[in-house]
Amino acid sequence: MNTKNLLGNLLIIALISVLSGCGINSSLMFKTPKNSISEIDTLTSKYYTIVDKSEVPLLPQEDYKITKDDKIMFLLSTNGGQDIVSGQAGVSNRDVNSVQTQRSYNQLEYVVRSDGKVMLPLIGELYLEGMTVKKTEDTLKKLFSEHFLDPFVQVTVTNKRVIVFPGDGGAAKVIYIKNNNTTLMEVIAEVGGISERGKSKAIKLMRSVNGKREIYPIDLSTLEGLAFADMVVQANDYVYVEPTPKLGREVLAQVAPIVSILTSGLILFNVFMNLK
Repeated sequence: MNTKNLLGNLLIIALISVLSGCGINSSLMFKTPKNSISEIDTLTSKYYTIVDKSEVPLLPQEDYKITKDDKIMFLLSTNGGQDIVSGQAGVSNRDVNSVQTQRSYNQLEYVVRSDGKVMLPLIGELYLEGMTVKKTEDTLKKLFSEHFLDPFVQVTVTNKRVIVFPGDGGAAKVIYIKNNNTTLMEVIAEVGGISERGKSKAIKLMRSVNGKREIYPIDLSTLEGLAFADMVVQANDYVYVEPTPKLGREVLAQVAPIVSILTSGLILFNVFMNLK
Protein backbone atom coordinates (compact mmCIF):
# COMPACT_ATOMS: atom_id res chain seq x y z
CA MET A 1 0.00 0.00 0.00
CA ASN A 2 1.51 3.36 -1.04
CA THR A 3 1.62 6.44 1.10
CA LYS A 4 -1.32 8.11 -0.67
CA ASN A 5 -3.63 5.16 -0.11
CA LEU A 6 -2.49 4.83 3.49
CA LEU A 7 -3.19 8.50 4.13
CA GLY A 8 -6.64 8.19 2.54
CA ASN A 9 -7.53 5.19 4.69
CA LEU A 10 -6.32 6.92 7.83
CA LEU A 11 -8.40 9.99 6.99
CA ILE A 12 -11.49 7.82 6.56
CA ILE A 13 -10.84 6.14 9.91
CA ALA A 14 -10.38 9.54 11.57
CA LEU A 15 -13.61 10.87 10.05
CA ILE A 16 -15.57 7.81 11.19
CA SER A 17 -14.15 8.15 14.68
CA VAL A 18 -15.14 11.80 14.89
CA LEU A 19 -18.65 11.27 13.54
CA SER A 20 -19.23 8.36 15.90
CA GLY A 21 -18.12 10.45 18.87
CA CYS A 22 -20.21 12.89 20.90
CA GLY A 23 -18.37 16.11 20.07
CA ILE A 24 -20.38 17.17 17.00
CA ASN A 25 -23.09 19.73 17.90
CA SER A 26 -23.03 18.45 21.46
CA SER A 27 -24.05 21.92 22.69
CA LEU A 28 -27.52 21.67 21.13
CA MET A 29 -30.27 21.42 23.75
CA PHE A 30 -33.92 20.37 23.91
CA LYS A 31 -33.90 18.28 20.74
CA THR A 32 -37.37 17.07 19.83
CA PRO A 33 -37.39 13.28 19.29
CA LYS A 34 -38.44 12.13 15.84
CA ASN A 35 -41.24 10.02 17.30
CA SER A 36 -44.88 10.94 16.91
CA ILE A 37 -46.36 13.43 19.36
CA SER A 38 -48.37 10.70 21.07
CA GLU A 39 -45.26 8.62 21.62
CA ILE A 40 -43.39 11.61 22.99
CA ASP A 41 -46.16 12.39 25.47
CA THR A 42 -46.31 8.75 26.53
CA LEU A 43 -42.56 8.59 27.11
CA THR A 44 -42.01 11.96 28.74
CA SER A 45 -45.37 13.11 30.12
CA LYS A 46 -43.71 13.29 33.54
CA TYR A 47 -41.55 16.17 32.34
CA TYR A 48 -43.32 18.07 29.57
CA THR A 49 -46.25 18.30 27.19
CA ILE A 50 -46.02 19.56 23.62
CA VAL A 51 -48.95 21.88 22.89
CA ASP A 52 -50.46 22.19 19.42
CA LYS A 53 -49.81 25.56 17.74
CA SER A 54 -53.53 26.28 17.59
CA GLU A 55 -53.73 26.00 21.40
CA VAL A 56 -50.80 28.23 22.32
CA PRO A 57 -52.09 30.76 24.92
CA LEU A 58 -51.33 34.30 23.75
CA LEU A 59 -52.42 35.82 27.07
CA PRO A 60 -51.78 34.59 30.64
CA GLN A 61 -54.35 32.05 31.76
CA GLU A 62 -54.09 33.22 35.38
CA ASP A 63 -52.39 35.85 37.52
CA TYR A 64 -48.82 35.27 38.61
CA LYS A 65 -48.48 33.42 41.89
CA ILE A 66 -45.63 34.06 44.28
CA THR A 67 -43.22 31.16 44.63
CA LYS A 68 -40.13 30.17 46.61
CA ASP A 69 -37.07 32.43 46.24
CA ASP A 70 -39.17 35.30 44.90
CA LYS A 71 -38.15 38.76 46.05
CA ILE A 72 -40.92 41.20 46.90
CA MET A 73 -41.10 44.88 47.72
CA PHE A 74 -44.11 46.65 49.11
CA LEU A 75 -45.09 50.29 49.26
CA LEU A 76 -46.84 51.16 52.51
CA SER A 77 -48.60 54.39 53.35
CA THR A 78 -51.37 55.45 55.73
CA ASN A 79 -54.71 57.19 55.16
CA GLY A 80 -55.36 55.34 51.92
CA GLY A 81 -52.10 56.58 50.38
CA GLN A 82 -52.70 60.25 51.14
CA ASP A 83 -49.03 60.82 52.00
CA ILE A 84 -47.97 59.47 48.60
CA VAL A 85 -50.31 61.77 46.71
CA SER A 86 -49.43 64.75 48.92
CA GLY A 87 -45.73 64.13 48.44
CA GLN A 88 -46.10 63.97 44.66
CA ALA A 89 -48.10 67.19 44.72
CA GLY A 90 -45.46 68.87 46.89
CA VAL A 91 -47.93 69.72 49.66
CA SER A 92 -46.83 67.21 52.29
CA ASN A 93 -46.72 68.59 55.81
CA ARG A 94 -44.70 65.69 57.15
CA ASP A 95 -41.16 66.02 58.36
CA VAL A 96 -38.69 65.55 55.48
CA ASN A 97 -36.56 63.05 57.43
CA SER A 98 -39.67 61.01 58.22
CA VAL A 99 -40.64 60.87 54.54
CA GLN A 100 -37.13 59.78 53.51
CA THR A 101 -37.11 57.09 56.21
CA GLN A 102 -40.43 55.71 54.93
CA ARG A 103 -39.12 55.65 51.36
CA SER A 104 -36.02 53.71 52.42
CA TYR A 105 -38.19 51.11 54.17
CA ASN A 106 -40.43 50.86 51.11
CA GLN A 107 -37.38 50.03 48.97
CA LEU A 108 -36.35 46.96 50.98
CA GLU A 109 -36.61 43.52 49.36
CA TYR A 110 -37.95 40.50 51.23
CA VAL A 111 -37.14 36.97 50.07
CA VAL A 112 -39.69 34.15 50.11
CA ARG A 113 -37.90 31.29 51.86
CA SER A 114 -37.93 27.62 50.87
CA ASP A 115 -40.82 27.03 53.27
CA GLY A 116 -42.94 29.57 51.37
CA LYS A 117 -42.79 32.14 54.17
CA VAL A 118 -41.37 35.64 54.32
CA MET A 119 -40.33 37.67 57.35
CA LEU A 120 -41.89 41.14 57.35
CA PRO A 121 -41.57 44.03 59.85
CA LEU A 122 -44.37 44.29 62.43
CA ILE A 123 -46.13 41.28 60.91
CA GLY A 124 -43.46 38.61 61.35
CA GLU A 125 -43.63 35.39 59.33
CA LEU A 126 -46.25 35.28 56.60
CA TYR A 127 -46.94 32.41 54.18
CA LEU A 128 -47.06 33.83 50.65
CA GLU A 129 -46.31 30.92 48.33
CA GLY A 130 -49.16 30.41 45.89
CA MET A 131 -50.71 33.84 46.51
CA THR A 132 -51.31 36.29 43.67
CA VAL A 133 -49.99 39.84 44.00
CA LYS A 134 -53.55 41.11 44.54
CA LYS A 135 -54.18 38.56 47.29
CA THR A 136 -50.89 39.51 48.93
CA GLU A 137 -51.80 43.19 48.86
CA ASP A 138 -55.19 42.50 50.44
CA THR A 139 -53.58 40.32 53.12
CA LEU A 140 -50.93 42.91 54.00
CA LYS A 141 -53.52 45.68 54.08
CA LYS A 142 -55.57 43.71 56.58
CA LEU A 143 -52.56 42.89 58.76
CA PHE A 144 -51.12 46.42 58.71
CA SER A 145 -54.52 47.87 59.59
CA GLU A 146 -53.84 46.62 63.13
CA HIS A 147 -50.96 49.12 63.34
CA PHE A 148 -51.88 51.94 60.93
CA LEU A 149 -54.97 53.89 59.97
CA ASP A 150 -56.38 52.87 56.55
CA PRO A 151 -53.10 51.47 55.14
CA PHE A 152 -52.37 51.59 51.43
CA VAL A 153 -50.23 48.67 50.21
CA GLN A 154 -48.74 48.03 46.78
CA VAL A 155 -46.70 44.84 46.21
CA THR A 156 -44.11 44.22 43.49
CA VAL A 157 -42.27 40.99 42.67
CA THR A 158 -38.83 42.25 41.66
CA ASN A 159 -37.17 39.11 40.30
CA LYS A 160 -39.67 37.88 37.69
CA ARG A 161 -37.51 36.78 34.79
CA VAL A 162 -37.38 34.94 31.47
CA ILE A 163 -34.38 33.01 30.12
CA VAL A 164 -33.80 33.52 26.39
CA PHE A 165 -31.54 31.43 24.13
CA PRO A 166 -31.48 33.34 20.80
CA GLY A 167 -29.89 30.54 18.77
CA ASP A 168 -26.28 30.77 19.88
CA GLY A 169 -25.35 29.51 23.33
CA GLY A 170 -22.93 32.31 24.10
CA ALA A 171 -25.69 34.91 23.66
CA ALA A 172 -28.18 33.52 26.20
CA LYS A 173 -29.50 36.05 28.72
CA VAL A 174 -31.75 36.34 31.74
CA ILE A 175 -34.33 39.06 31.06
CA TYR A 176 -36.14 40.63 34.00
CA ILE A 177 -39.81 41.33 33.31
CA LYS A 178 -40.45 45.03 33.86
CA ASN A 179 -44.18 44.96 33.27
CA ASN A 180 -46.96 42.39 33.26
CA ASN A 181 -47.56 42.64 29.50
CA THR A 182 -44.03 41.97 28.24
CA THR A 183 -44.28 40.18 24.90
CA LEU A 184 -42.25 37.46 23.22
CA MET A 185 -40.97 39.97 20.67
CA GLU A 186 -39.78 42.29 23.44
CA VAL A 187 -37.68 39.66 25.22
CA ILE A 188 -36.17 38.51 21.91
CA ALA A 189 -35.31 42.15 21.17
CA GLU A 190 -33.68 42.43 24.62
CA VAL A 191 -31.07 39.84 23.60
CA GLY A 192 -30.42 41.53 20.26
CA GLY A 193 -32.84 39.44 18.20
CA ILE A 194 -32.48 35.93 16.83
CA SER A 195 -28.84 35.13 16.11
CA GLU A 196 -27.54 34.30 12.64
CA ARG A 197 -27.37 30.66 13.60
CA GLY A 198 -30.90 30.61 15.09
CA LYS A 199 -33.93 29.17 13.31
CA SER A 200 -36.79 31.67 13.45
CA LYS A 201 -39.17 28.89 12.42
CA ALA A 202 -38.15 26.61 15.29
CA ILE A 203 -38.74 28.44 18.59
CA LYS A 204 -39.83 26.68 21.76
CA LEU A 205 -41.41 28.61 24.62
CA MET A 206 -41.34 26.40 27.72
CA ARG A 207 -43.66 27.28 30.60
CA SER A 208 -44.05 25.63 33.98
CA VAL A 209 -47.67 24.57 34.48
CA ASN A 210 -48.73 22.39 37.41
CA GLY A 211 -45.26 21.03 38.04
CA LYS A 212 -44.13 20.30 34.47
CA ARG A 213 -43.24 22.23 31.35
CA GLU A 214 -45.68 22.94 28.56
CA ILE A 215 -43.80 23.45 25.28
CA TYR A 216 -45.30 25.86 22.75
CA PRO A 217 -43.82 25.52 19.23
CA ILE A 218 -43.63 28.96 17.57
CA ASP A 219 -42.76 29.94 14.00
CA LEU A 220 -41.70 33.56 13.45
CA SER A 221 -40.21 33.01 10.00
CA THR A 222 -43.31 34.27 8.12
CA LEU A 223 -45.91 37.00 8.56
CA GLU A 224 -48.20 34.38 10.05
CA GLY A 225 -45.88 34.48 13.06
CA LEU A 226 -47.28 37.89 13.99
CA ALA A 227 -49.97 35.94 15.83
CA PHE A 228 -47.29 34.83 18.31
CA ALA A 229 -45.10 37.97 18.34
CA ASP A 230 -47.41 39.65 20.86
CA MET A 231 -47.69 36.58 23.07
CA VAL A 232 -47.31 37.69 26.69
CA VAL A 233 -44.44 35.92 28.45
CA GLN A 234 -44.63 34.91 32.09
CA ALA A 235 -42.11 34.64 34.89
CA ASN A 236 -39.80 31.61 34.66
CA ASP A 237 -40.52 31.01 30.95
CA TYR A 238 -37.72 29.63 28.76
CA VAL A 239 -37.52 30.91 25.18
CA TYR A 240 -35.30 28.59 23.15
CA VAL A 241 -34.46 29.35 19.52
CA GLU A 242 -33.16 26.17 17.92
CA PRO A 243 -29.68 26.66 16.41
CA THR A 244 -28.74 25.50 12.92
CA PRO A 245 -26.30 22.58 13.31
CA LYS A 246 -22.75 23.49 12.23
CA LEU A 247 -21.84 20.02 10.97
CA GLY A 248 -19.15 20.96 8.44
CA ARG A 249 -17.34 23.45 10.67
CA GLU A 250 -17.40 21.21 13.74
CA VAL A 251 -16.31 18.12 11.80
CA LEU A 252 -13.40 20.11 10.40
CA ALA A 253 -12.49 21.36 13.86
CA GLN A 254 -12.55 17.79 15.19
CA VAL A 255 -10.69 16.23 12.25
CA ALA A 256 -7.97 18.88 11.80
CA PRO A 257 -5.88 17.92 14.88
CA ILE A 258 -6.10 14.21 13.98
CA VAL A 259 -5.10 14.89 10.36
CA SER A 260 -2.17 16.97 11.57
CA ILE A 261 -0.93 14.17 13.81
CA LEU A 262 -1.37 11.53 11.08
CA THR A 263 0.40 13.68 8.49
CA SER A 264 3.31 14.28 10.82
CA GLY A 265 3.47 10.56 11.53
CA LEU A 266 3.51 9.70 7.82
CA ILE A 267 6.28 12.22 7.16
CA LEU A 268 8.38 10.69 9.90
CA PHE A 269 7.58 7.22 8.60
CA ASN A 270 8.72 8.15 5.06
CA VAL A 271 11.87 9.74 6.39
CA PHE A 272 12.62 6.58 8.39
CA MET A 273 11.95 4.33 5.39
CA ASN A 274 14.23 6.42 3.15
CA LEU A 275 17.05 6.07 5.61
CA LYS A 276 17.13 2.32 5.10
